Amino acid sequence: MATLVRVRMAPSPTGPFHVGSVRTALFNYLFARGRGGTFVLRIEDTDQARNTAASLWSTLAGLRWLGLEWDEGPSIRGLSDEDLQPLPNESYNDYLTRLNLSAGSGEHGPYFQSQRLSLYSNAIEELLDKGAAYHCYCSPEELKTRREELEARKGDSRYDGRCRDLTPEREQVLREEGRRPAVRFRMPKEGVTAWDDLVRGQTEFQNSELEDLVLQKSDGFPTYNFAVVIDDALMEITHVLRGEDGISNTPKQILLYQALGKPVPVFAHVPLLLGKDRSKLSKRHGATALLDFRDKGFLPEAMVNALSLLGWSPGEGAEGEVLSMEALVQRFQPEAINKSGAIFDYEKLEWMNGEYLRKLDLDELVELCLPFLATAGCITLPLSSEQRHRARQAVSLAQERMKSLSDVVQQTNFFFSPTDQLSYEDKARDKWLSNQESLKVLADLRDRLASLSSFDHNSLESVVRGLSEEMGVSASKVIHPTRAALSGRTWGPGLFELMELLGRERCLERLDRACAGI
Repeated sequence: MATLVRVRMAPSPTGPFHVGSVRTALFNYLFARGRGGTFVLRIEDTDQARNTAASLWSTLAGLRWLGLEWDEGPSIRGLSDEDLQPLPNESYNDYLTRLNLSAGSGEHGPYFQSQRLSLYSNAIEELLDKGAAYHCYCSPEELKTRREELEARKGDSRYDGRCRDLTPEREQVLREEGRRPAVRFRMPKEGVTAWDDLVRGQTEFQNSELEDLVLQKSDGFPTYNFAVVIDDALMEITHVLRGEDGISNTPKQILLYQALGKPVPVFAHVPLLLGKDRSKLSKRHGATALLDFRDKGFLPEAMVNALSLLGWSPGEGAEGEVLSMEALVQRFQPEAINKSGAIFDYEKLEWMNGEYLRKLDLDELVELCLPFLATAGCITLPLSSEQRHRARQAVSLAQERMKSLSDVVQQTNFFFSPTDQLSYEDKARDKWLSNQESLKVLADLRDRLASLSSFDHNSLESVVRGLSEEMGVSASKVIHPTRAALSGRTWGPGLFELMELLGRERCLERLDRACAGI
C-alpha cells in the first residue's frame, strides 16, 4: 500500500454529472487535499453504446467549475470552457480525439477504461492460470431463462455454477458449438469477507451468499467489478470513498484483490442523497445535474459549501455553516459522515447561495449578472460606460434579495423597460392602480415630484411621508400604489432607493401612465 493517500473519482460518461456523484467527488477531493494526497479522475467508458461527448463534458466542465482540480487524469489544461464544449452531433470518440483527452496527465494512465483493455486481459489470464477464474459458456438467453424459472419457484436465482468445473473435453465441445465464453470468478463458498468501513464501521458478508462474478463478458469487455479492481490496484488507490449503493460489490472486489495478491484499499461508503420524500434523489425532485445549477446562477463556492454539509458535519469550532474551501479541507474527516441518507434541500442551497452573493464585491456581481440580463433582453452587450453604470445601480438594488444570479432579471427588469413597455402584475393593477383613491394619491405625488429641487433618497422620503400626513392616510397608502406604478409589481427594493435610481424623468413618465389608466 502506498504511504500517501490516493483517491479517485470514476464516473461513467453515460449521463449528466449528478449532484450525488458531485458530492462523492467533493469528499474524495477534500480527503486528498487535507492529507497532501492525490486526487485521480478516471473515466469508466467501457459501455460504448451509451457513452456520449455531452456526458463527459458535463463531468470535466463541472469539476472545473467547482474548482475540484484533479492531479491525474484527462488533461484539459490549456483548453478554454468554449474549447471543452462538444461540437454539434460530435461522437464520443471524436470528442476524445479532437481534444486529445486520452493522452492524460499522470504516471498511472491511461485514464480511460476503454484504453486499458490489455491490462484487463492480462489480469484475466493471471486469474485463469491460478484457477481463481473459469470460462462460462452459458448464453445470456439461457441465464435469463434459468433465472426466471427459479424466481417463479421462489428459489435461489443466482448463477448455479454449472460451468465451474467443466472438463477440458466438455469445454472443447462447447467451443466447437461456436459458443464464446465469458469468464467468471471462482467465489469461495465458505467463510466471511469483512472490512472496517470508515463510515459504516465493521461490515461483513457471508461468502456463501456471493454469486460467481462475471469478470469478462463474452465480447471480451470487462465488467465493472473486475475493471475497477484492476484500475484501483494499478493506480495504487489507497482509499475508496463512494456511494453506499456500491456496498454489495465491496466483498466481491475484496476477494478479487486477494486473489490477485494486491493490497486492499480502505473503504468508506457514503449514504445517498435523498429528496424531501426521503426517496433516492432523481429528476422528479427538480434539477439534479450539476451544470443546471451553474446555468441557474448558483456560485461554485456555494455549491461546494452546501454539498459538503449534506450528511457531514464540520464539528465543533466551526463558525456557522458558511465555510471556505480551505476550511473544508482542514476539517473534513470521512469518519464524521452520517450513516443515514442526506436530504438535498433546494431551499437551503438557495439560502447558502444568497449568503455568498451578498458577500461579493458589487462590481464582481455585476459582471456575473450581465449575461443573465443580456439573455433576458434587458441589456445588449457590449455596454457603454453609461449603460454599465445604470446596470450597476440596478444590480446594487437586487443584491440583498438575490438567491441566484438569475434572480437579477426578475428583480431589475422593470428598471430597463421603456415606460410604454412596462408590464404590471395583476395584483399591482387590481389592488393599487384601479381605484380612484390611489390614482388621486399618484397624481398629487406626481406634481410634488416635478417641483423637487433635489431628487435624492431623503427628499423623496420627505415628500412621500409629507403627502400621507396631509391626506390623513398611512404612509403605506402612498408607498404601495407608487411602487406599483413605477415597477409594475407589489414587491421589490425600498421605494425611495427605487425612485432615486429610476430618476425624475422616468418616475414622472410612469406616474403619468398610471394616472391615465394603464
